[in-house]
This record gives sequence, C-alpha cells and structure tokens, in this order.
Amino acid sequence: MSAQPLLGIMTLYLNDRRSLEERKIYEKMTAAGKRRGLQVFVFTPDDVEPKTERIHAMVYLPNRKNWVRRWVRFPHLIYDRCRYQRSARFQRLLEFRKKYGHLTYLNRPLRNKWTIHRTLLQEPAIRPHLPATRLYQSPEDVAAMLKKYPSVYFKPINGTGGRGILRIDRLRGGQLLLQGRDHRRAIVAPRRVRRENLSSVIRSWDLGGDRYIVQQGLNIKLPNGRIHDYRMLVQKNGSGEWEVTGCAGRVGAFKSITSNLHGGGEAASMELLLHHWVDVDTEIDKIMESAESLGIEISKRLEAHFGALCELALDLAIDRNGRVWLIEVNPKPSREVFKLTGEKEIYRKAITRPIEYALWLYGKKLETHSRLHSSLTDALPEEESALAASPDPDVSAED
Repeated sequence: MSAQPLLGIMTLYLNDRRSLEERKIYEKMTAAGKRRGLQVFVFTPDDVEPKTERIHAMVYLPNRKNWVRRWVRFPHLIYDRCRYQRSARFQRLLEFRKKYGHLTYLNRPLRNKWTIHRTLLQEPAIRPHLPATRLYQSPEDVAAMLKKYPSVYFKPINGTGGRGILRIDRLRGGQLLLQGRDHRRAIVAPRRVRRENLSSVIRSWDLGGDRYIVQQGLNIKLPNGRIHDYRMLVQKNGSGEWEVTGCAGRVGAFKSITSNLHGGGEAASMELLLHHWVDVDTEIDKIMESAESLGIEISKRLEAHFGALCELALDLAIDRNGRVWLIEVNPKPSREVFKLTGEKEIYRKAITRPIEYALWLYGKKLETHSRLHSSLTDALPEEESALAASPDPDVSAED
C-alpha cells in the first residue's frame, strides 16, 4: 500500500455543462489535505474510464489557485458527497456504488426519511425525540394526523432543501391553512381551504413521482411569525470518534414554512436564538447538553444500522418546554451556516474534520494490512518465510 494516502471526493455534476457544487469547500479541503500529507482530488462517476479503471479527475492546485484535469488511479478512500438527484447522473452513481462497493468509503448512503424514522423509532433513548410520522398512502392519512395535531407537514421522502413541502394548519370553523414550497423551492402563497376539499388539494400537489410522509408539526414560530430550528453538525474526529462540531440556529424567510438558508433563511448562533425562545435562561445549558447527547446517539445508531458514516447534519426543533426534537437527518451536510454566524473556528473544523478522519481511517487500513501480512508470514514454513521476507534480487518489482 502506498505511503502517500489518496482521497477521492465523489460528487455529481449539477447539469450537462458539468457545473460543480461546493467547489470552494473542496478547495479548502484539498489545501487542508496537502498540509497534512493527504492528496485530494474530486471526481464524479462520469469521470471514470471503465476499461483502464482510471479517473479523469479534477485537481485543485492551492499554490496556483486553479483547477486542472489529471488522470489518476483509484483512491485509497472515497468521501461520498453525492446528493439525491432525479437524473441519469444519479443512476450512474448507483451503478458505480454497486460495481465499486468493495472500496473504502468514509461514508455510506443513508436511506430515505421514512426508513430513517423507522430505524430510529426502535431506539428507546431516541424515540421520545421523534415527531409522530406516517408513510403517506392516501389523503386519509393527512386527515387522520390533523385530527391528532393542530398542524402537519407533508414531505417528499427523498426531498432536500425544503422542496415540495406542504404545511397544513387546522383553523376554526372547519378551515385549513396551506403553505409550502414547490419542487423548485419557491414559496407557495398561503391559502385557506375547507376541510372537505383537503383530498383534492393533496392529490393535486405536485407529487412528481415522489413518495411522501406526513409528520407532526411543532410550535417553532418566533414572536415575529418566522419559524426557526437548529442545524447540528456531528462528525468523526481524527481519532475516529463522533463529536458535535457545532450547532447553529436558522430563521426562515418571511412566510416560509422552512428555515433553509438557500430558501432565504438567516443564520444565528444557537445560544442567542435560545435566549429569545426559552423563558428561563438557566435551562439553556441543559437544552444544549441534551441536544448534543441526542446528536451523538443518533449518529451512532444510524452508523450501526447503515454502515460507515463520517458526518451527519441533524435538523432539530426545540419547543417552548425545552424538549429537543429531531426533524430530519441530512447525510451530506453543508457547513456554510457556521460561516454565516461568524463562528470561524467551528467552520474551520467542519471543513478539516473529514480530512483528519480520512487520515485516521487510512492509518487503520495500514495496521490491518500489516497484521494480515504478519499472520500470513508467520503461517509459512521457516524456509518459505525467509524467501517471502527477502525477494529474489533478480526479479524486478512492477511499477
């Protein structure tokens, strides 16, 4: 095994023009890797040459501050940053994962929102922090949830960034208030409908071939009417242990039902936002400790169930009583929220921790390789063991 570790960051092109998301983040990760002796390149499944199994990768040169294309061999480690897409590119990603599933990944893909919910529901310590959720089969599922809760969310099980989410609030007089974001993330103007018209509204919502869940709504509206939640980043550190890197508050845009920053939301420090939300200041430390413990426990449980993970973003809600709720899990987290809150050290850690974890994981691979080699050598007869330790000088090694 080479002494110079090689990390491939795997992503997807956003379109046929080969636009790349998070380019600035990859530049910072490449520079951080170089400082630590880790070579980093970026690639997509479309950049792999199947016959030679070489990759026409994108390589950032920190000294020159520019990107170049280079042919490289397969990396020792793969950091999967591919987000869900409805495209042929995503299908090729699935084919890549199937063909090269034997490689070492920092993180394996999670499943959809419904599968994650069912998985966490089996954990007694986590169950009290999960909003009631059911898989959508018919409009009757939405109606049944509205009988129990004053508001519910109607979400695509594979949705990201707030796309395709509908919030339904129960009003007096048999009316319902509908608000949401369409599948392009645009805010849909609030409207009122009669309860008997709910079925037709749900059926006419742009389903786009997605499956949906129905989830209990929570009281997370600030006094100014804007909703808020908290984005917690949990990552493996350079010792292979889960740690909470940081947690920041997000305040949704005016008339938005989600807090997503790309949808017009704003970032704020968690502690500052809690001071505006929780009546008793002495409870804030307890709430933050509870949220951190929950984040670590969720990360461990999901990794135990789905396989190797290196980071997760948890969207948390905190109600007026200080109870922490898990809204959803994002396995391919952005870290820009910490840049926006001015938490520079947290932002730096958010970028460097995957690099540090990759180096730790590579070291573990070397140890395993060394132990395997030693056990095989010890099992050989004495004469063969000596030959294995001293190769024939007339036989040249392959390049």
